[in-house]
Amino acid sequence: MSKKCQLTGKVANNGYAVSHSHKRTKKLQKVNLQQKKVWSREKNKWIKMLVSAKAIKTLTKNL
Repeated sequence: MSKKCQLTGKVANNGYAVSHSHKRTKKLQKVNLQQKKVWSREKNKWIKMLVSAKAIKTLTKNL
């Protein structure tokens, strides 16, 4: 299973970890993925999805 949000399509982001001496090393900023059951109106059943935390906030806000 890939590290990708099934709802928004978010993936990991490349960035730098900057030390006190301003030395840069590459790091990977991963997506905050959570397992969530979402009700599907089309299929009329619960579906397990791997969804980012921001997508969960948006889902609960719009309900």
